Formats: sequence, structure tokens, C-alpha cells
Amino acid sequence: MAIKLKELAGKPERLAPGHRFCSGCAEPIIIRQILNAIEEPVVVGMATGCAEVATTMFPTTAYNVPWIHNAFENAATTISGAEAMYRSLVRQGKIPERDIRFIAFGGDGATYDIGLQFLSGALERGHRFIYVCLNNEAYMNTGIQRSSATPRGAATTTAPAGSVIPGKVQWRKPLTDIIAAHRIPYVAQAAPSRWRDLMQKARKAAAADGPSFINVYASCNRGWRHPTDATIDITKLAVDTCYWPLFEVENGVWKLSYKPREKKPIEEWLKTQGRFRHLFQPQFRHIIGEIQAHIDEEWENLLKKCEA
Repeated sequence: MAIKLKELAGKPERLAPGHRFCSGCAEPIIIRQILNAIEEPVVVGMATGCAEVATTMFPTTAYNVPWIHNAFENAATTISGAEAMYRSLVRQGKIPERDIRFIAFGGDGATYDIGLQFLSGALERGHRFIYVCLNNEAYMNTGIQRSSATPRGAATTTAPAGSVIPGKVQWRKPLTDIIAAHRIPYVAQAAPSRWRDLMQKARKAAAADGPSFINVYASCNRGWRHPTDATIDITKLAVDTCYWPLFEVENGVWKLSYKPREKKPIEEWLKTQGRFRHLFQPQFRHIIGEIQAHIDEEWENLLKKCEA
């Protein structure tokens, strides 16, 4: 499953240029990396969200592969239905069998929140498909509202920071752990800053004999309030602070993908983004310590799971 740059450079693009993503958005980087990593023919399903509206504004499309759009919440249902239809038509002898991969993309709002029951059902039924969460930690497409992926302390339009409330007061939902509890063949966390790791995980997901899930960290400069040229650096800091650890669960076995030589303090990551600016005020600075303690606890628990 080695990723060779020379081979990738010669492959035709499955996500064409000319889309409408914001400058500095991590999502097109992630989508290109995943689609270019998978060698088999693909069918893509996509939930309503930033990636959908930025790539398929009628009457155009940026996709050079079959692409399906459905509602915000049911991308997993739609792509699993396409996969089931394909298998049925092959069994009936109506179409020839091909080694096709079915992929669904959804944002954190569509995945962590309103699409979770649809995703859980598709995983339980055992459809062979890949679900990719483009996790930018809020409902960015509809106005930067908080989701259950939004971290504690982040300011959003529905969890604003004020003189009393320090942005979102809850911790983020541990979705990757929740998906791993479904005991599907392959689950992973990834980030575009470590592109080779992400692409290798995409290939593992494509090779899995059943459903697979990849939660990918997708910086949003508009919602996170950082310069457009800082996307990859901020994503890398999220990994190096262990806020967003990289790991995979293959057939129930937890494996750490990356362990930083020096675990950086979370303050270094927080100060890069305007959504956390208020935490550096005297009345809220104690929350930074709470966030650090929470991350340290989660990191130690992950090391135990991975026996690393």
C-alpha cells in the first residue's frame, strides 16, 4: 500500500480545479488526497454542506467520477443503497461485476449530529462502503453554528463568547470511538498535514471487507479565524499537541499512527485561532488548563488502547 508520488502525479484528477471552495479550505485537499489514493473506480455520495455546494453549483460539477447528492442527514443511507443496488444487479446478471468502491463524504454536522442514526444503521447492516467525515468542527456552510464536534471553549454563532459564557461549554463528542464500538473492519483518524498517512488509510479503508470510516480533521479558516495560508500548519499543531491524535482500528485492534517526539502544549494551538481568543482573557484563562488536562487524559487512554 505504499504511496508513490510519481504514480500519483500521473493520475487523472477525480476532483477537478475550478470549484468554489474558500481559499485555504482543507476540504478539497482531503478529498483530492483520498480520491487519488484509491486505485479502484469510485462512486461518491455527498451530504449537503460546504463540500457539496462548493463543487456542484448547478449546472456545473467538479467531479470526474459518478456523484450523488442527497439530504444533509442521509448520505450513508444513499451510498449504502447504491452499493446494495450494484450487488443486486450483479447477482441478477444485469451488469458485469467491477471492483467499485462506494464513498460517502459528510461534514461534522451531517456526521456527528443529524446523520448519526443513518450512519449507524448503514454500519450495522454491513454495507461495503467508506464514510469520510470532513470535520471542521461546526456547521460552517450555514453560518458557523456549534455542532457536537465543536471543542469546549470555541466561539460560534450559536455558542458565542461573552463576559460570562466562554463559548461552547461542552466537550466534543468522541465520535471515532463511537464508530469503533460498531466493530466494523476499519476505523481511523487522519489529518491532511500528514498526507501519506491519510492516503494509506484511504487505501486500507478501500480494501476493507465491509464498512469503513475515516474521521479527517479539516481546518476552516473562515470559522476558526486564521489566515488562509495557515491551514496545514494549524492542522499539524492539532496533531502535535495530541488534540487530534492519529490512529486506526483494524478489526478491533487499536494502532497508533503517529506519536510526536515532543507533545506540544495545547496553548500553542489555541492561540493560532480567533475562535479561542477570549480564552486568553483573565476570567477564562483557567479553561485552557482544563482543556489541557482533558487532552492529556484522552491521550493516555489512547496509548493504553494502542499499547504504545
